[in-house]
Amino acid sequence: MEKKHSFWYVILIAAAAGMGGLLYGFDTAVISGAIGYLQELYNLSPAMEGWVISCVMIGGVIGVAASGFLSDRFGRKNILVIAAIFFIISALGSAFAVSVTMLVFARILGGFGIGFASALSVTYISECAPPAIRGRLGSMYQLFTIIGICATFYINYGVANSGTHAWGLELGWRWMLGYGTIPGIIFLFLLFFIPESPRYLYQKGHDQEAYKTLKRINGEEIAKKEEKEIKTSIEMEKSTSVKELVKPGLRMALGVGIFLALFNQVIGMNAVTYYGPDIFRSIGFENNTEFLATSIIGSVQVVFTIVGIFLIDSLGRKKLMAIGSALMAIFMGLIGSVFFFDPANAGILLIIFIAGFTAAFCVSMGPIPWIMIPEIFPNHIRAKAVGIATIFLWGANWAIGQFTPILINNMGSTFTFWMFAVINVICFTFVMTIVPETKNKTLEEIGLLWKEKGKDKITTNQQPVNDSL
Repeated sequence: MEKKHSFWYVILIAAAAGMGGLLYGFDTAVISGAIGYLQELYNLSPAMEGWVISCVMIGGVIGVAASGFLSDRFGRKNILVIAAIFFIISALGSAFAVSVTMLVFARILGGFGIGFASALSVTYISECAPPAIRGRLGSMYQLFTIIGICATFYINYGVANSGTHAWGLELGWRWMLGYGTIPGIIFLFLLFFIPESPRYLYQKGHDQEAYKTLKRINGEEIAKKEEKEIKTSIEMEKSTSVKELVKPGLRMALGVGIFLALFNQVIGMNAVTYYGPDIFRSIGFENNTEFLATSIIGSVQVVFTIVGIFLIDSLGRKKLMAIGSALMAIFMGLIGSVFFFDPANAGILLIIFIAGFTAAFCVSMGPIPWIMIPEIFPNHIRAKAVGIATIFLWGANWAIGQFTPILINNMGSTFTFWMFAVINVICFTFVMTIVPETKNKTLEEIGLLWKEKGKDKITTNQQPVNDSL
């Protein structure tokens, strides 16, 4: 009996593309270790501190916006290679920066690469993965992101303990940022061992090469079926424009995609990741114990991201997001309460509450939006739609990085974390009301779901007329 898919080949593809998440995770976490030194070295204001952290998202938004056009023209794999190169250059430029301006420029350049990777890695995996394990494979991007975050927290902790505070001000933060060359090189190396997306190859007329990849991934029977579906979607795409996304049905899909993108970022996890050491330092952690506490949170992220990967294709996307957002609202409320009542004597409680919030995030709103955003759009409009949704994701990411220190400085930590608790309540409400379940559905079945919703909408709009006849 023929195998349904070549397991290890599929794992290689998902792992190589998912490594783009390692770049994102590294950059997300490394600046949390360096920013304390940079703030002291350059006497940064809260607004400037936010800019040094969030400037990478400016490059990310541009990278995401350009990724759909560039990947359709030059291929998913080739643009991922460019993303890796940009990130390597950015890491080196950040390490050797002689001014805040040079550092910001280097981080924006890295943002281009991260933006390319964030838009294309999961899209590439979705186009290659067998439907039965697509959720788990799509989770590889988030898993590598979390591994990158956790590993970088420990790197920051190790660097901070490698010398005196004066050494950290002069060289320590440079080592932290410079270590980014390592995941960049690994990502670049692995990309040479994976094929181009079959869908892109069919789009360019390389049918034989595309079918060979599909057959190796899925086996001959499923490969023939997918070949037919892909060719049909490509023909449909020739007459497709972005305007199609505002039509009934797909308009709903776009709304869900934007919602998932926004709430992946604004529910508070990035505030903890970017400013973890500062948060712990504000309640009395010192002598680099703030880095250790942040590293513990990073370890929780890894463990529960793996748990989420095993649950996502069995328990379902919607149920996990509902449970996770409810728990995150509770834990954010508790974190704010720590700062309201007795922050000076609540170090252990703060670690427990942040760990609980982190665990809930990592099995729900952490990995699932990255999986569902490419899933929910039909083949013929996916690249454009994912690009639009991911622009919102990066815009929200920028806002959190830029305004969190301003909020904490002006409104206080209690208000800031209670605000995140309210946002999580809103997230729970939207998950329960507008997000569909996509578990065990093929990409084509999900596309039909939106067509049916569009027909339902038209029927609903016409109902009063029918009733009056």
